[in-house]
Amino acid sequence: MLKRWIIILFAALGISAYHQLPQQWTADTPLQEIQYALGEERPEHFMLPDSSLIQRGEELVKYGKTIGPDGKRTKYISKYYVCTTCHNLEQEDPDLRVSDPETRLDYAIQHNMAFLQGTTFKGIVNRESWYNDDYVRKYGDEKIEQAHEDLRASIQLCAIECSQGRSMEDWEIEAVLAYYWSLQYTLEDLGLSTEDIQRLNREAQSSANHESLKAWLRSYYITKSPAHFYDAPPNKKLGYEGLTGRPERGKALYELSCLHCHQADGVSHYVLDNSQLSFRHLEKMIDKDSHFSLYQIIAYGTYAIPGHRPYMPHYPEERMSKQQVEDLRSYIEQMAHPNN
Repeated sequence: MLKRWIIILFAALGISAYHQLPQQWTADTPLQEIQYALGEERPEHFMLPDSSLIQRGEELVKYGKTIGPDGKRTKYISKYYVCTTCHNLEQEDPDLRVSDPETRLDYAIQHNMAFLQGTTFKGIVNRESWYNDDYVRKYGDEKIEQAHEDLRASIQLCAIECSQGRSMEDWEIEAVLAYYWSLQYTLEDLGLSTEDIQRLNREAQSSANHESLKAWLRSYYITKSPAHFYDAPPNKKLGYEGLTGRPERGKALYELSCLHCHQADGVSHYVLDNSQLSFRHLEKMIDKDSHFSLYQIIAYGTYAIPGHRPYMPHYPEERMSKQQVEDLRSYIEQMAHPNN
């Protein structure tokens, strides 16, 4: 009787007396719910948002503004970009255990999905770090130290630095985080089979030691998005040594990556299309020391400067490989001279 009243009291205070296991987990059960039930602590960024907060967060992510708690329309977070300029909202990788630009491009082609510099927001709350690896080189230790291990700080850094926008208010960060939680992984996203889910339910109920189950679940996805930068080739005329471009792959890259920002109604002032004029200008600039060179812009991007804050982020090798840069070049050269 005493134990029952303790549990009731904890529930009233919003505290769990112990991690209770449900009767049955299914394919659409959120991953974090299962991990918590198996004994893992909630992450610092955990929350149980309501639908109105999720809606505000979704609007901030997609449109850069929303209706605030005071009933008034907020100012744009950025005058230049929204989150989806550089990030998808859907699963990007067919296998969540691997960050591979080749299989990601296949997946993007299959689902007509943009091929972008930033990682998807799908499953972002299930990661354990953000702005990983070589992003320290771009933003420096002071700016990235907190954002690397704190999703809320990561959201703020993205608003100020990546979007070249204003500092977000606390409630706006909470709203975006709420929307992220609506995009967390489920068992289905991990690719678990019906038999796998049955095993999970069976072993969770039959044993008090869940360490092996927790490790097994984590084996189905990576907990960080790796990011390593690379340089332009020493000789841009020759390109990356030993790699031969595949124009059919380059076509997909041009359409799903370049045109995402550089089409007529995109965010960039440098407009591209499928005209020979566009392809010939890109071809002409390939071997130049200019940000119009695809080797230069993909490897290094550009930086915001006073008077011209819009810029282009570069691609880590996990987001676009050297082989894919050669693929893009081969397509550009082919389209610049279609009768050759």
